[in-house]
Amino acid sequence: MRRVLLFSLALFITGLSLFVYRTIQTSSHQPNQSRGDADHPIVTIATGSASGPYFTIASALAKRYEERLGLTASVLTTGGSVENMSLIEAGKVDMAFAMSDAVTFAYEGAEGVKKMENLQAMAGLYLNYVQIIALKGSPVHSISDLKGKRVSVGAPESGVEMNARLLLGALGITYQDIKPEYLSYTEAVEQLKNQKIDAAFFTSGLPNPTVTDLAITKPVSIVPIPIEEMEKLKETYPFFRISEIPADTYQNEVPIPTAAILNVMLVNNDLDEDLVYKLTREFFDSLEFLRDAHKAAQSIDLEEARQNLPIPVHPGAAKFYKEIRTD
Repeated sequence: MRRVLLFSLALFITGLSLFVYRTIQTSSHQPNQSRGDADHPIVTIATGSASGPYFTIASALAKRYEERLGLTASVLTTGGSVENMSLIEAGKVDMAFAMSDAVTFAYEGAEGVKKMENLQAMAGLYLNYVQIIALKGSPVHSISDLKGKRVSVGAPESGVEMNARLLLGALGITYQDIKPEYLSYTEAVEQLKNQKIDAAFFTSGLPNPTVTDLAITKPVSIVPIPIEEMEKLKETYPFFRISEIPADTYQNEVPIPTAAILNVMLVNNDLDEDLVYKLTREFFDSLEFLRDAHKAAQSIDLEEARQNLPIPVHPGAAKFYKEIRTD
């Protein structure tokens, strides 16, 4: 019995060591060192919180890449868009999810974001919806009600945080007017449950799993962004879109007006053209699989994926789009 226990423990330690090794290998990905070779490429995808749509969709995509392209694909959890772009710029990841506002500023070197030279687009994805969540019975019913309140604005270096700052600023509210908390989705839900914050920004695809879970145990309310405020927002930042959160997303009886913004799949501009062509082709060939993984992927559309992108398209992706136009 003791031998069996020792053998089982040894197996566990070996497995744990391999897991830690792969995690470290993913986290310390260096340019042109961990990408394997032409026959066995290694691709690392930067996502966001493990509880968000980026991670869920990327995990499904990585599985397809491994099964159908024969490459090794790793998924990296991060703080979100801003960190993801920095990782691409440093050559530490090959692909990344990011919101188009953050991508625009990184490409232009605007709004306090360092200009980045290594970013190229693979595809436009789905919309992220600004979801400002409070508990039912909260005194927060409008954007102006956030003044003086404890508000989660997203994790540090996340697109959520950048988005919250831009949106509030365009509507005349600064971080000096609120009590900002820099929390991940999971942390924000826990703080809402414990009534340690009054509201939280969850800017993501629909539905956000953490908000769905919260709504099961604690009735929530969604703070609207009325059309007149949206028009003011679009005057300052045209990349915002007027949209709504559909009824029954979080047990809400009616649609809630809000802002939305396009997500973009980024790639490192020094990736091989043929590899990016294959990654792009397989991404669209796998859409049904990705849609089964998360509802947000249902709105990814091949025709729209190459339109209104904030930065140039990688030549490998452009080759794919040109090919399908001539089919």
